[in-house]
Amino acid sequence: MTFPGGTSISRLTVYTGACADGLEGGTPHLHTASTEAYVVIGGRGTLQTLDVHGLRETELSAGTTVWFTPGTIHRAVNGGELEVVVVMSNAGLPEAGDAVMTFPPEVVADAARYREAATLPAVDVEQAVERRRELAVEGFHRLAEGGPEALRHFYDSAVALVRPKVAGWREIWEANVAEQARRTAGVLDALERGDGSHLQESALMESPPQERWGMCGHLRAHDVAHPVVHTPH
Repeated sequence: MTFPGGTSISRLTVYTGACADGLEGGTPHLHTASTEAYVVIGGRGTLQTLDVHGLRETELSAGTTVWFTPGTIHRAVNGGELEVVVVMSNAGLPEAGDAVMTFPPEVVADAARYREAATLPAVDVEQAVERRRELAVEGFHRLAEGGPEALRHFYDSAVALVRPKVAGWREIWEANVAEQARRTAGVLDALERGDGSHLQESALMESPPQERWGMCGHLRAHDVAHPVVHTPH
C-alpha cells in the first residue's frame, strides 16, 4: 500500500543564499503531469508563480496551504526560516523527471544541454545546486519578460524533453495511483455487499525520511512506495 491516494510527501526547508536577483529561495520549475501542494509549517516567504495568466506572488506563512497544477512555474522565496510540507500527486513521477527547470530557451530546447545543466554530480553538490538555480532564475526572468509567446515555447520544449519518459511514467502511475483507485473501488463494492473482509488486512506503515537535495530546498523525502509495515511483536 502506498501513501493515501498514490501521493507523495516530503518536508522542505527552502534554500537560503541570495540569487543574482537578490532573492533567496529555490529553483524555478514546473511539473508536466503532477499537481503540487505546499502546507507551510514554519517561517515566512513568498511563492512566485508564472502561468498563462502572468506572474503572481502569494505570501506564505505558517498555516498557508496552496497548490498548483501542471504547467504552473513556481519558485519558493525564503523570507526567513521557511519550512513546508510538500504533497505531490502521482507519487514517483516527479522523481522520474516530471519536473522541468526554467533554464534559458537555448538550453531547454536541447535535451543534451538540459540534462547536463540539470544533473547533480557526486561531488561538490552544493555548488552545482547553486549553479543550476542561477541558470533557472535567469530563464525564469526571461520567461516573465517574454510574455505568452515565450511561455508557449517553453511549454513546447518541456513536452519534448519529457515525451520519451511517458511510457515509464505510465507504469509508475498504474502501480501507484491507478492501483489505489482500483482498490478503493473494490472496497466500496465489498461494503455495498456487506463484506468487510478487507478490514482483516489492516496494517500500520511507516516511511522514514531520506535526506536529499531538492529543487526548492533541502528535502526530507519519504519512499511511500516501499513503506515499513509494522506487525505485532
